[in-house]
Amino acid sequence: MKIGFIGLGNMGMPMARNLIAEGHEVTGFDLIQKSDPLVQISKLLSETVSGKEVIITMLPDGSSLLEVYSSILSELQPEAILIDCSTVDVISAKKAAGMANEKGLKALDAPVSGGIGGAENGTLTFMVGGDIAAFERVTPLFNIMGQKAVLCGESGAGQSVKICNNMILGVSMIAVCEAFVMADNLGLDRSKMFDVVSTASGSCWAINTYCPVPSVGPNTPADNNYIPGFSADLMLKDLGLAKTAAEETNSFTPLGKEAYALYENFFSKGGQGKDFSAILNFIKDS
Repeated sequence: MKIGFIGLGNMGMPMARNLIAEGHEVTGFDLIQKSDPLVQISKLLSETVSGKEVIITMLPDGSSLLEVYSSILSELQPEAILIDCSTVDVISAKKAAGMANEKGLKALDAPVSGGIGGAENGTLTFMVGGDIAAFERVTPLFNIMGQKAVLCGESGAGQSVKICNNMILGVSMIAVCEAFVMADNLGLDRSKMFDVVSTASGSCWAINTYCPVPSVGPNTPADNNYIPGFSADLMLKDLGLAKTAAEETNSFTPLGKEAYALYENFFSKGGQGKDFSAILNFIKDS
């Protein structure tokens, strides 16, 4: 396929490379000037999307998404499909899909889970909202960039699932960190703690796959001075989206709100630029 890829950051660039490795023709664009031996990069949005069958976006927020769609929709051929892999608010996702539909185009919101490592290794999970025919047409692309893609419902459903998932992740990571801090205070061996909990009723992704303490379990950002695989900045953003969604839908989410408050505090006291699991040290010092 001929693909335009808008947003070549830590996630977008490796996703584009994986598509090229499987024989697809990718033209990329980013506001920050990039260079890459594999990805053909254009300086103009119009050149990036002209004549393309699929447009993939990986952008920082809803306003950026809507701005990009406003700029490119009139440039697209009638059968083009738009895939937005950004994590944005549900209202913006639905509005973007509506803008595309008004032009006779199909748009999918398809945020991802799996972080930078998942983007590099092609093991992302895609949570997708939108038209089933469009989803089926681009499923081969999802299969290159990830290990799983689920059509969750109509436009906005992908973003809805993403913010629910990451609210769970934020809350569970805090619980795991609190437990390890208490284990330290109780004089327990961290490795023994991991061996038990990872196979007991406290087992969860935050401990089994992404353990926040160094030298315990599989290799994680904790073993690399908390250089981000998934940054505290992004976790704060996602918990903020969940908080907004809870308020808009009158959903009772006290743990989600508390997780947002804790990450907000952590972010303002040294968490910026750190992996989200580094909240372990903030909890330990509190």
